[in-house]
Amino acid sequence: MAKRAFTFPGQGSQAVGMGKDLAEAFPEARAVFAEVDEALGQKLSVLMFEGPDETLRLTANAQPALMAVSMAVVRVLA
Repeated sequence: MAKRAFTFPGQGSQAVGMGKDLAEAFPEARAVFAEVDEALGQKLSVLMFEGPDETLRLTANAQPALMAVSMAVVRVLA
Protein backbone atom coordinates (compact mmCIF):
# COMPACT_ATOMS: atom_id res chain seq x y z
CA MET A 1 0.00 0.00 0.00
CA ALA A 2 1.25 3.49 -0.82
CA LYS A 3 2.05 5.72 2.13
CA ARG A 4 0.79 9.27 2.30
CA ALA A 5 1.81 12.21 4.40
CA PHE A 6 0.11 15.53 4.93
CA THR A 7 1.78 18.78 5.83
CA PHE A 8 -0.39 21.42 7.42
CA PRO A 9 0.30 25.15 7.70
CA GLY A 10 1.27 26.82 10.94
CA GLN A 11 0.47 30.12 12.59
CA GLY A 12 1.22 33.04 10.33
CA SER A 13 -0.43 31.42 7.32
CA GLN A 14 -3.97 32.32 8.42
CA ALA A 15 -5.85 34.78 6.23
CA VAL A 16 -9.36 36.16 6.10
CA GLY A 17 -11.35 33.99 3.68
CA MET A 18 -9.52 30.80 4.62
CA GLY A 19 -11.70 27.75 4.13
CA LYS A 20 -14.60 29.69 2.61
CA ASP A 21 -14.28 28.22 -0.91
CA LEU A 22 -13.90 24.76 0.60
CA ALA A 23 -17.04 25.22 2.71
CA GLU A 24 -19.01 26.49 -0.27
CA ALA A 25 -17.98 23.52 -2.41
CA PHE A 26 -18.10 20.58 0.02
CA PRO A 27 -20.67 19.64 2.67
CA GLU A 28 -17.97 17.68 4.53
CA ALA A 29 -16.02 20.90 5.03
CA ARG A 30 -19.14 22.79 6.15
CA ALA A 31 -19.73 20.07 8.72
CA VAL A 32 -16.22 20.48 10.15
CA PHE A 33 -16.66 24.24 10.49
CA ALA A 34 -20.05 23.74 12.17
CA GLU A 35 -18.51 21.22 14.60
CA VAL A 36 -15.70 23.63 15.49
CA ASP A 37 -18.14 26.52 15.96
CA GLU A 38 -20.23 24.37 18.29
CA ALA A 39 -17.26 23.05 20.26
CA LEU A 40 -15.89 26.56 20.79
CA GLY A 41 -19.27 28.14 21.48
CA GLN A 42 -18.52 30.88 18.96
CA LYS A 43 -18.72 31.42 15.22
CA LEU A 44 -15.04 30.94 14.40
CA SER A 45 -16.08 30.20 10.82
CA VAL A 46 -17.51 33.72 10.43
CA LEU A 47 -14.24 35.17 11.70
CA MET A 48 -12.31 32.96 9.28
CA PHE A 49 -14.48 33.82 6.30
CA GLU A 50 -15.09 37.54 6.99
CA GLY A 51 -12.47 38.78 9.46
CA PRO A 52 -11.37 41.13 10.77
CA ASP A 53 -7.78 40.13 10.12
CA GLU A 54 -6.41 41.54 13.39
CA THR A 55 -8.80 39.31 15.37
CA LEU A 56 -8.06 36.24 13.25
CA ARG A 57 -4.31 36.74 13.84
CA LEU A 58 -4.70 36.31 17.60
CA THR A 59 -3.25 32.95 18.64
CA ALA A 60 -6.49 31.98 20.38
CA ASN A 61 -8.26 32.27 17.01
CA ALA A 62 -5.50 31.46 14.52
CA GLN A 63 -4.63 28.06 15.97
CA PRO A 64 -8.17 26.60 15.96
CA ALA A 65 -8.85 28.21 12.56
CA LEU A 66 -5.82 26.51 11.02
CA MET A 67 -6.80 23.21 12.61
CA ALA A 68 -10.36 23.55 11.30
CA VAL A 69 -9.25 24.15 7.72
CA SER A 70 -6.75 21.29 7.92
CA MET A 71 -9.40 18.90 9.22
CA ALA A 72 -11.88 20.10 6.58
CA VAL A 73 -9.36 19.24 3.87
CA VAL A 74 -8.82 15.77 5.38
CA ARG A 75 -12.57 15.12 5.49
CA VAL A 76 -13.03 16.25 1.89
CA LEU A 77 -10.20 14.00 0.74
CA ALA A 78 -11.59 11.04 2.68
